[in-house]
Amino acid sequence: MKIENRETTLQQKDGCWFGEFVAMASPCQLMIDGGDELQARLLLDKVASDAWRIETTYSRYRDDNIVNEIHNAKGKPVKIDDEAARLLGFADELYEMSDGLFDITSGVLRRVWNFNGGDKIPEQAAINKILPLVGWHKVSWKKPYLTLPLDMQIDFGGIGKEYAVDRAAGLMSADCEQNFLVNFGGDMYVSGRRDDGRAWRTGIENPARPGTAVSMLDVYKGALATSGDARRFLLKDGVRYGHVLNPKTGWPIVDAPHSMTVAASTCVEAGMLSTLSLLQGAGAEQFLDEQNVEYWCIR
Repeated sequence: MKIENRETTLQQKDGCWFGEFVAMASPCQLMIDGGDELQARLLLDKVASDAWRIETTYSRYRDDNIVNEIHNAKGKPVKIDDEAARLLGFADELYEMSDGLFDITSGVLRRVWNFNGGDKIPEQAAINKILPLVGWHKVSWKKPYLTLPLDMQIDFGGIGKEYAVDRAAGLMSADCEQNFLVNFGGDMYVSGRRDDGRAWRTGIENPARPGTAVSMLDVYKGALATSGDARRFLLKDGVRYGHVLNPKTGWPIVDAPHSMTVAASTCVEAGMLSTLSLLQGAGAEQFLDEQNVEYWCIR
């Protein structure tokens, strides 16, 4: 299955050039504080092209990329290029840091879990059938070769969007003298305050009312990333099941916040911390307090 949407739009708002496109199933925005239209168009095209490249390269839905090659290697080693190796290395670090709770092989659990806002909870027998296919420790990873056991899969979805934001920020910083904001589906990076000293304004989405903001933040510099169940959950007998799964049990993490937004110097770092905090369940806030980072939690 191929997903193609290769359109961008550019307009001027409040002294900024405002560019939009869709990538990684998310609305993506680029805001540039001033400059001319030609420069803004060139920057937007460069950022969008790189985001689409990342989506094409690492999407689990395509049949023409490295992920598909790995999934169809039938237990044989696959040679990994440098960029994919960096992502796999990061995933390996997160697996170790989280005591196995962050696991890029756990995506196969989507075969039995469909977090569409409904009330269909899978039977334990169905979950038990999938669990033998989960476990990063079962994978052989020694750069540059990855060997995935038969029928197992990997999913870069937990780190891909944040990586794309930081890539976009790097491309912008190299060619843009103005300050800017990059926002991919709520994960964002700000290069610095606006020329008149103002902050960039962004909202934290209300999990109970997706599309509305529960609060607004002033961001002067740095990254924000949000993890939560605002759009991906199940509701059964008054119990809300968020989409963040425990790879060891195959069930949603118990007592996790509905939303966790974390500030950091890079989007990858912010995303890592927000996701790892949700995996702590009831201990999410304590985990982030111990990391000495700024965060906003909604329970």
